[in-house]
Amino acid sequence: MDSEQLSLSARRLAAALEPVIGQVYFAKECHANYVALGFGPSIGDFNGVPAPDGAAYFCSRGSLLGQVPGELIAAAFAVFNPAAVIPAVAYGWTLTDAQTICAARDNGAIAQLHRIIGEQPDNAQRACDILQDAVASLRPEGRPLFAGALSQTTPDSVVGKVWRLGDMLREYRGDSHTAAWISAGLDATEIGLISELYWGLPMRSYSRTRAWTDADFDAATERLISRGIVADGALTSRGRTMREAVEIQTDEQMRTMAMTLGERLDEVCDIIEPWGVAVRSAHGYPASGPHDLAKAAGS
Repeated sequence: MDSEQLSLSARRLAAALEPVIGQVYFAKECHANYVALGFGPSIGDFNGVPAPDGAAYFCSRGSLLGQVPGELIAAAFAVFNPAAVIPAVAYGWTLTDAQTICAARDNGAIAQLHRIIGEQPDNAQRACDILQDAVASLRPEGRPLFAGALSQTTPDSVVGKVWRLGDMLREYRGDSHTAAWISAGLDATEIGLISELYWGLPMRSYSRTRAWTDADFDAATERLISRGIVADGALTSRGRTMREAVEIQTDEQMRTMAMTLGERLDEVCDIIEPWGVAVRSAHGYPASGPHDLAKAAGS
């Protein structure tokens, strides 16, 4: 498999999984479970899709790592301002513990999928079998969130199993992406700003959700300009090449998985993609997410 085909395959699977797996951060059932634990309600919405409370988000996803401090969660998530993460996690652990909120996370994510696509959607067991082989091909070294997801119990329903396996794959790619951009010499504010330009968004739009200040962005912009990555509010040719190289390096870390699946990669995407459409139509995930933006940038 050459690099171009690898990128097409790896990115297709990531995009197919995103609304089906990433819906955990927007599921009404998850939000209700977190409120029952004492967290705040949804903080608003993305065109009708409820957004998560910050402390609930950091603690629920961070629970994959166990009962750990905010410093570790900020490091693993990588793109958020630790000044926001650390106190949010400290507060969250006064309300609940990692095991409890992790169970609430699982319950809510699976409940939303059951509500939207049913408990036995077409070819669900086949998708589960393929994703199981995909996960079995991967190793956890240097991938904390993937390793944390590996440590979780297996849900009972076939849709729950698909969700768990997909969450592992989503976190594996996320960990790999972090490894790619830090290896390129970028920091969290810089990767956020150049990703926005790469996706065709205004600077400080999407990345502002990561709790960085204007001063943080000002300093990052100056660094990017001084390095010839950004000029006149746009990526330079060097900057665009650098940002695409980050994506290619991320794809390369999915090579073992793609080679293991072969033609079954497209098969599982064919099964899962209609589920993603249904989740979006039911306002269980925003109309577009990072993988949609990245796809558009590469077209």
